Amino acid sequence: MSKLKVLVTRRWPEACELRLRELFDLSINADDHPMSKDELRAALRDYDAVLPTVTDALDAEVLSVEPMRCRILGNFGVGFNHIDLEAARNRGLTVTNTPDVLTDCTADIAMLLMLAVARRGGEGEREVRAGKWIGWRPNHLVGTKVTGKTLGLIGFGRIARAMAKKAHFGFDMPIIFFDPYPPAQEVIDAFGATRCGTIEEVLERADFVALHCPGSKENRHLINAERLARMRPNAYLINTARGDVVDNQALIDALRTRQIRGAGLDVFEGEPRLNPGFLELDNAVLFPHLGSATEETRIAMGMRVIDNLTAFFDGRTPGDKVI
Repeated sequence: MSKLKVLVTRRWPEACELRLRELFDLSINADDHPMSKDELRAALRDYDAVLPTVTDALDAEVLSVEPMRCRILGNFGVGFNHIDLEAARNRGLTVTNTPDVLTDCTADIAMLLMLAVARRGGEGEREVRAGKWIGWRPNHLVGTKVTGKTLGLIGFGRIARAMAKKAHFGFDMPIIFFDPYPPAQEVIDAFGATRCGTIEEVLERADFVALHCPGSKENRHLINAERLARMRPNAYLINTARGDVVDNQALIDALRTRQIRGAGLDVFEGEPRLNPGFLELDNAVLFPHLGSATEETRIAMGMRVIDNLTAFFDGRTPGDKVI
């Protein structure tokens, strides 16, 4: 019996690719380029399963392809706002993602961004590499203390709670949050957290605001010029969620005018096409979407997709089924 045909849209860790080859008739995007709409449409016509990532825009146009051979989109990543779920549902597609396994590493990156921007680590590293450091002096690159400051979380899901644990128990930070669908009170109490009634309340009270809300049409530009104006002038914004949750131009303006003190960003609107305004700012730490970028996590993500695929083709419900 011939194996089911599977396409991986970007290169995966070697261990995951080897496992896929054992189970399926595998094709890989060997040169790791972002696939075009035409390439994605061809994949949906020719393969039983397509395994996309955040770089693959599977919109209604792409998903309208005829004929449709693909039966499942096994997404490599927890976020799925690059997939038009309504269009996928209308085509009878199953969509899965990879929650849980990237929680701690993404929270680690959020902590790293917070520490780096508060203590001006990016500026210092650039100064040393440029040969411009002239030695220690009392007023050199003075930043902000993190320990004991208030951390405000927009969203209180898995990654937010992992960050809260590290910040509260590691840095004695009081935790406040807004989430329209909060967890049980005992979960909130475990972090000594305080629930706020609105996003604005978090913005007004927090020294550091970290975004952990999903990317969606509803959350596009959730943090806009008006909401940035509600933040304290000495506050910092941290984003490891999705780039379009923030109005990037409004954030650049707020940073340029020192309306807020700084930002630590791992995601951007339209990435990897970066708004050049960010590059002119010394009060922004910019990472190239590193949230889950550890060997352990990326392998775990790939294996999670494989588990979802094998369950689906065995006639079972995948553990991480989105639709």
